[in-house]
Amino acid sequence: MIALLQRVTGASVAVDGVTIGAIDAGLMVLVCAERGDTEKEADTLLARLLGYRVFSDAAGKMNRSVADMAGGLLLVPQFTLAADTRSGTRPSFTPAAAPADGLRLFDHFVAQARLKHPVVETGRFGADMQVTLTNDGPVTFWLQVHPK
Repeated sequence: MIALLQRVTGASVAVDGVTIGAIDAGLMVLVCAERGDTEKEADTLLARLLGYRVFSDAAGKMNRSVADMAGGLLLVPQFTLAADTRSGTRPSFTPAAAPADGLRLFDHFVAQARLKHPVVETGRFGADMQVTLTNDGPVTFWLQVHPK
């Protein structure tokens, strides 16, 4: 599974002009399931995400996680992160999980996040979404967990 984390001062996601999820300071995370991923990869990725130290401490060093600061999480499904772009001018999405698997794993990821973190908002799987964010820094990280 893949997560693209962006440290934000605020972020929101809308569908058909209606905001369905919004956070203040925290992480806006694009989430993608790949072929072969299971709940195990989702759980491992979530643990890394919640503990990843991307927020500054009093000394200005990135030593605090989103869990440490109780910041918001905006989780947005994004299958295009699995695109194979190694050749040509059109991406292949063969590495992405099948839609049913992607939905199941995204729903699992969100459910587990809500059990472990106080502020979790989401986008909608399969919807045409408009995501707005103010990247703080900018700070952006790619996390990936491969099936064993």
